[in-house]
Amino acid sequence: PGFGGQSFIESTLGKTDSLRKRIDQLGLYIGIEIDGGISPKTIGRVAEAGANIFVAGSAIYGCDEYAPVIAEMRKLAEEGKAKRG
Repeated sequence: PGFGGQSFIESTLGKTDSLRKRIDQLGLYIGIEIDGGISPKTIGRVAEAGANIFVAGSAIYGCDEYAPVIAEMRKLAEEGKAKRG
C-alpha cells in the first residue's frame, strides 16, 4: 500500500462485504471506495462484495488505449453488482 502498481489484497473482499451489509442494514447510502490492485481481474469481485467506487490507476494508465479498458471494467463492475443483488 502507498504507491501505484500494488497487488490486490484479497482480505479486502470480506471486509468490504461486512461493511456493505452493515451500511445496508442501517438504510444508509454510503459509497465504498477501493484503491489498490483494481483491474479487470478484480473489479467484478470487488463490486460483488459491495464496493461502488474504484481507483484503477495502473490498470488503465498502463495500457495504450484507455477507453476499451474502462468500458470493460465498467461492464465487469456492473456484472459484479448484479451478482450481489
